[in-house]
Amino acid sequence: MSWQGKILRVDLTKGTATPEDLNMDWAHAYLGERGLATKYLWESMDPKADPLGPDNVLIYATGPLNGTMASTSGRYAVVTKGPLTGAIACSNSGGKFGAELKYAGYDLLIVHGRADKPCYLKIYDDEVEILPADEIWGTTVWHTEEWLKAHHQEPQMKVASCGVAGENLVRYACVVNDLHRAAGRSGVGAVMGSKNLKAVAVRGTKGVQVADPKAFMKVVQESHAAMAASSGRKELTEEGTHSMIDMMQEFGGLPTRNFADVQFEGTSRINPEFGRTPNEHGHVNLITNKACFGCTIACGRIAHIDEKHFSIVNRKEYIHASGGIEYEAAYAFGPLCGVDDIDALQFATFMTNEHGFDPISFGGTLAAAMELYEMGVITKEDTDGVDLSFGSAEALVVMSEKTGKYEGFGQILGLGSKLMCEKYGHPEVAMVVKGQEFAGYDSRALQGMGLGYATSNRGACHLKHDVFGPDMEDQTGKGKAEPCKDSQDFISMIDSTGLCLFAAGAGLKKPMWRDLVNTACGTDWSLDDLIETGERVWNLERMFNLKAGLTKADDSLPERLLKVPAPSGTAKGKVAELDIMLPEYYEYRGWTPDGEPTSQTLTRLGLGDLAEN
Repeated sequence: MSWQGKILRVDLTKGTATPEDLNMDWAHAYLGERGLATKYLWESMDPKADPLGPDNVLIYATGPLNGTMASTSGRYAVVTKGPLTGAIACSNSGGKFGAELKYAGYDLLIVHGRADKPCYLKIYDDEVEILPADEIWGTTVWHTEEWLKAHHQEPQMKVASCGVAGENLVRYACVVNDLHRAAGRSGVGAVMGSKNLKAVAVRGTKGVQVADPKAFMKVVQESHAAMAASSGRKELTEEGTHSMIDMMQEFGGLPTRNFADVQFEGTSRINPEFGRTPNEHGHVNLITNKACFGCTIACGRIAHIDEKHFSIVNRKEYIHASGGIEYEAAYAFGPLCGVDDIDALQFATFMTNEHGFDPISFGGTLAAAMELYEMGVITKEDTDGVDLSFGSAEALVVMSEKTGKYEGFGQILGLGSKLMCEKYGHPEVAMVVKGQEFAGYDSRALQGMGLGYATSNRGACHLKHDVFGPDMEDQTGKGKAEPCKDSQDFISMIDSTGLCLFAAGAGLKKPMWRDLVNTACGTDWSLDDLIETGERVWNLERMFNLKAGLTKADDSLPERLLKVPAPSGTAKGKVAELDIMLPEYYEYRGWTPDGEPTSQTLTRLGLGDLAEN
């Protein structure tokens, strides 16, 4: 079977690292990665714990398909209680770290407590050490990865670390691995920093065994062929996610200037075509694409900044290639802030990667600050003399670096837009759900996306549901509850396998997910069984949030989306119809009108004991 059968439990307070047998009953009920980590989190901590306190638990989780020959098998998840939201955080990343942790022999790494001094965790198969991080504390994730590989003379080591943003508890700090892949949302990097844990450095040599190698490889070959022929795969390979900016612009679902508008006049200067076109200096932003471990899609981008751009004049350290612009960063730095300078967007991308913080939440927070600035609530005295008007490329460049380094007004931006806007007395300016900033889809134009934002267990999130097709066909809330709930369950299952969500849109058909899991794990689950696993995970996440103190009131959208009609596009004149969708969603989920899973639903999913607590 493709589970390793071991977890590694680290207590930083005690300075111990102890391997344990994996609870196989839980593995069969929750599969792996997101699901299994959620179960272990539930059993390991009080959901009411301070997310930045020592009682919060931080879990790095792999799935049963991690490290196998299945396409996109490099994903892993960081699961904890998020400091941005106070809700459960499940942040997913690609790259190579997840497979390496699996190769070291562990399905999960569970971190408790808080170290007295900065430290890092070194894992080489069964050899585990908690070591001083004096030499790398206060440095970037780029420097941290380079130093650890050189210090241990192990170039094949894979590193996941937090940057200065995480050390300083920026509420949306990331865990970054492989230089520019990130467990990006909800502040999981701040949890890492709160524990004085700078990095996890892993080298694994054990490999992964699947239950039926011949049958598994047959499914792998079929799935590879299906993905190779898929138009969805081709688009992701050639364009990455960046092409969504043109689609959303045309549709009228592109949040602009903190959601005041839904279309942006500067899109043609920051879209994929512009990134491939030489500028007046002959510079081309995009260099190539790049794949994560075991991936046959290669949607990642590698790019560089024009060395004559104001952001890096006399800063030769940034004349290099690294992670390029993808859609959510392009949206958050561009239209949301009104900026149409592609090199400024690329500089901000470098800053979020190098210092380790979420580009979506940063862009959303900066956009909120820009609105407060134009309202006269924030002045140049607050912003270190920087003009924060919408459209300022200089503001984007300066504030991305200040936030990453936790300097000046960057410390205020590091609060996230909810706390920042509350600080200045205008909470209505923060475009958040459960404290988390929106991804690049306006929920007046995409009603099902709005329902998914409102009900997402980790706050506003575009990756935990898929109602895109129905939304494009019908710009009302009618009939969106069912596809929202069903896709949430299916994606919850995907996130528990160790494969990438993008595989589903790139030709990996639903029966293939079942066949890959069964031949790898030695099980005989039906597709319905697997989807029920996803539903079980979703409901357990919901129970965690309810225990943490969240209520139905947190399943909402900002008033701007509920009361101010879209000014243009296909949804012109419409508001988000959450009042129609949410009751239907609760009923379809088998929850009460207050959004609590009924005892019948919990019992059906094998969670009946939770109904008694």
